Amino acid sequence: MPSTFFGLDIGTSGLHTYQAALNTTAHNITNAKTEGYSRQQVNRQAKDPIAIAQRYGMVGTGVIANKVSQIRDEYYDLKYRSANTINGEYDSRTYYLKNIQNFLNEINDGGFNTNFKNLFNGMSEVEKDPTSKSARAQMVNQAYALTEFFNNVSENLKNTQNEVNFTIKNTVDTINSYGDQIATLTKQINMIEVSGGFANDLRDQRNLIVDKLSSLANITVKEERIGEGMSGSLSGVTHYTVKINGGYLVNNYEANKIETVPRDYISSINDVEGLYDLTWSDGQNFSTHNSQLGGKLGALFQMRDGNNRASLRCNVKEAFEGDTELTLEDTNINSVETMNFPPQGRITVGSEEYEYTGFDVNIEKDPDTGKEKFKYTFKLKEDKPIQKDISEDDKVVAKIGEQVNFKGIPYYLDQLNNYVRKFSKEFNEIHKTGEDLDGNKGTDFFNGIDQVSGENYKFKVPGKEDEDGNEITEFSSEDETYYRLTAHNYSVTRTFRENPSLIAAASTISEGVENTDVMKKLENLQKDRSMFDKGKPEEFYQALTSDIGVDTKTAETFSTNQDRIVKAIDNQRLSVSGVDNDEEAMDLVKFKNCYDLSAKVITVMNEIYNKLINEMAV
Repeated sequence: MPSTFFGLDIGTSGLHTYQAALNTTAHNITNAKTEGYSRQQVNRQAKDPIAIAQRYGMVGTGVIANKVSQIRDEYYDLKYRSANTINGEYDSRTYYLKNIQNFLNEINDGGFNTNFKNLFNGMSEVEKDPTSKSARAQMVNQAYALTEFFNNVSENLKNTQNEVNFTIKNTVDTINSYGDQIATLTKQINMIEVSGGFANDLRDQRNLIVDKLSSLANITVKEERIGEGMSGSLSGVTHYTVKINGGYLVNNYEANKIETVPRDYISSINDVEGLYDLTWSDGQNFSTHNSQLGGKLGALFQMRDGNNRASLRCNVKEAFEGDTELTLEDTNINSVETMNFPPQGRITVGSEEYEYTGFDVNIEKDPDTGKEKFKYTFKLKEDKPIQKDISEDDKVVAKIGEQVNFKGIPYYLDQLNNYVRKFSKEFNEIHKTGEDLDGNKGTDFFNGIDQVSGENYKFKVPGKEDEDGNEITEFSSEDETYYRLTAHNYSVTRTFRENPSLIAAASTISEGVENTDVMKKLENLQKDRSMFDKGKPEEFYQALTSDIGVDTKTAETFSTNQDRIVKAIDNQRLSVSGVDNDEEAMDLVKFKNCYDLSAKVITVMNEIYNKLINEMAV
């Protein structure tokens, strides 16, 4: 049976409960504009009734606040983070694709079309007056302007690749920092909740960090309850994990680190030095080209390494343990113009990685199609020869670099190299059939500059005849072939600037210096549709700018649409967890009235007890 003063207990329970409700409402109002804050509410329920020796049997004991709960929907969290990952990826793609587009497009008079037309206009002037040294000098200057355009584009692309590489490191550092914060907050949350408390504000902080992390990479978040709080409370210890790319970034209280390891080699002839590979600090492999990586980090690797699957690949037919040479046939790269692997580097054979110091190439022609087929022989370092016998049945793949199915910076550098190599080779081969004003045989007009010696190359052309009239069917990485020519070192042979008279405009000057048959053939290259698969030389470059234009527009459209999706989902999430000031104002009034009525209960009870004790006492 309850005590005589039981009514005071009931009124007091109301005071305590609605005081907590008022405080929680005030907390909501003051955090209405706090980023990541979720609305909280006091869960109230009637206290356990007690039985009394009366006909009505049970009597209520008042109200109790059993929990301050966080109003949050995990479904919207999952949707938001998934959409935010895609948004982060396309936002980063758009930024860098726009940069590449600006480098390649005709944004001023110094663009490709202008310089290309100027070159052929200069050639036309030489054709009109082949004895004019000023016309010849002008043609040389215009050729230099064209090569410098390619130099600048290549330099800008390489600088962008370097920038992307630096951004990868910064992004990884940010991810690691988020991981540390999540692990620390998880420990703090469990310390509070194991004692029966509710760490709502700390959970908001952790969720906000996870939201930010979701834009950097595709993440998997899991929280499992592994025990009740003390005294059987509703809260308790949980096990919280965050995974990226299949590895644990956070495993409850432990934060794993992603480490950036600079390469001491290059995988492509276009790569800048010191590109970062990633690995987990616990030794696990981190696949940087996993399609599941996503987010900003995934987009950065696509931009930095995207080669449209153009890296060297081949099934190894035969190799023996202890060999220091590896021969590959039926490869996917069968022309000098498209060779993009470095002269020294690393080659992966199955699961083993080897270092090679050079290579030889043997050229054969397919008897059915007449197309050239390259057979590569890579010279491996003697301190690590082939580790085991390999037969054709083993189906072992040899590769240099990764095949990244995206048109990133390496792809566009490859296309520029392909252009300058093919155009220069065709131009030079025609030019070498002529004679200069002094009757000397024409030489290579377009050239490259050796980075070590600073000198121009003397090109050896596979498929053509050498000085003895024999067809060149083999070459090595040490030979000066067009493989060494890139958009970065592209130039005009130095002697032509010093002496424009060396331009060979005629097949022979014995027929008169006015003869310009070679120059006419060179001019016809402007209309040559057989040089490139995409048409004339000018059309090849236009197709390239069209490619980047389409890719940029697509990324921009996806980025805009995805940003709208993220905002829409966030609005849905805020409709559940966000603070509505009007609603909170109504709660203030409601809870104040409840508090006042509970106080009134105590006042009435006080009057009753005063009558009972003071006025009815004997």
